[in-house]
Amino acid sequence: MLKYYLDALKKYTQFSGRATRKEFWMFFLANMLIIFGLIVIDAGFFGNHNPQESILVSIYNLATIVPYLAISVRRMHDVGRSGWFVLVPLYNLILLISSGDNNENKYGSAPVVNN
Repeated sequence: MLKYYLDALKKYTQFSGRATRKEFWMFFLANMLIIFGLIVIDAGFFGNHNPQESILVSIYNLATIVPYLAISVRRMHDVGRSGWFVLVPLYNLILLISSGDNNENKYGSAPVVNN
């Protein structure tokens, strides 16, 4: 999981190409676990029990918004859609959980799956 997270961070400026379903969801899971850890740290050290007011989570979200958008756009490309579909509520979730094209599409060749 950490490999997928670090790969997404390294490719934070790469909005072209494709990202597998596993690549996206492992990044998403790692992101959620880090946010949960930051909420726990914020509550334990600073006594802040309201996650919406967490300074640590806010800073982390600002730092990871571009990598998250980049991997989301690449995921849209993997299912053969424009990256702008990230902005379409609910339909983007359907696309995010759909399997990608096994063959080359207009956004590039099928990503190599590394397990």
